[in-house]
Amino acid sequence: MFSHISQAPADPILGLVEAFKADPRPHKINLSIGVYKNAVGEIPMFACVKQAETELLKLEQNKNYLSIDGIATYSAFTQTLLFGNDAEILRSKRAVTCQSLGGTGALRIAAELARLIGIKKVWISNPTWPNHLAIFQAVGIEIAEYRYYNHDCHTLDWENMLIDLSQANNGDLVLLHGCCHNPTGIDPTPAQWRELAKLSATRGWLPLFDLAYQGFANGLDEDAQGLRTFVDTHAELLVASSYSKNFGLYNERVGAFTLVAKDATSAQKAQSQIKRIIRTLYSNPPFHGAACVNLILADTAKRQQWETELLVMRERIKQIRNQLVTSLQANGVNQDFSFITAQNGMFSFSSLTPEQVARLKKEFAIYIAGSGRINVAGITPTNIGTIAHAIAQVL
Repeated sequence: MFSHISQAPADPILGLVEAFKADPRPHKINLSIGVYKNAVGEIPMFACVKQAETELLKLEQNKNYLSIDGIATYSAFTQTLLFGNDAEILRSKRAVTCQSLGGTGALRIAAELARLIGIKKVWISNPTWPNHLAIFQAVGIEIAEYRYYNHDCHTLDWENMLIDLSQANNGDLVLLHGCCHNPTGIDPTPAQWRELAKLSATRGWLPLFDLAYQGFANGLDEDAQGLRTFVDTHAELLVASSYSKNFGLYNERVGAFTLVAKDATSAQKAQSQIKRIIRTLYSNPPFHGAACVNLILADTAKRQQWETELLVMRERIKQIRNQLVTSLQANGVNQDFSFITAQNGMFSFSSLTPEQVARLKKEFAIYIAGSGRINVAGITPTNIGTIAHAIAQVL
């Protein structure tokens, strides 16, 4: 039964992680997978998370199943982070949220729901996170791409993006990165978000926001402005959000799927179908990570501590971007890399070619994605000189 199965290609990101682990060179550097590292190269645990975990040990009385849609207050806090404290959408109960297995699980719920309601095509940015394509291919929805990145200018390919999305038809799903676009680190401006929202409303798309890095660009509210701009002009949209990055809860798989409908009745009916989808995928979500998030967001002091820790991470990333550009110049690189400082979040689309990426891996034990995407958060004061020197050599 299984002998005819072909070997699947390695995941473009996680496959690199496996290759990195197998590399015996002691000086190896991993800038591929999207995890935040501090100035000494460690993946830190938030102090507020450790505190919440300690409280959970005292409070938890059993290991009973959660409901299909997860912790109710967790969902309510998620909606507040997405839409704001005083959003009309919360008062009208037009939004419903279900806890998910990370942002990836939320995207799969979105794909399953899209298939259920008869959506035939999804528009995805080129480039994008590779798993976006795989998730929608898995449910048989046609994929169309819209241009996003101008390789010559290292900026948003705005005019061509509009040209491509003008071809998206009524009832098509359009996937938008809410902030910290992966892999480019380039986001639309507020004015561009408004123009996109206007085009979407005119053409009749169903927008799907992937918000995996809220708080990593400019702040929690600032990073949700694109989504909130669409909420102002759309009766219906979808959101896949994640707490992996902004709480450091990578292995707890903590995310949420949110649906906005035209009224509360429609939202509740849609939620009943979402719960059926979840039941067949994984039945119900895990408790621990979501309970930590819930405890932190429910307590004013813990939430303030979380926001402070998140600010420190955000500022370190911005600082390391500036230092990388300076270090490249110090290593004799004449090419202008100042665009790195204008990008948001953990990732930088470095403009390195696949051949240069391969040389970094082979000659210098530096691992980055084949697209040239660098996880800036993996750069530290101790390895930045090595990285800049190696890039200078392959250039």
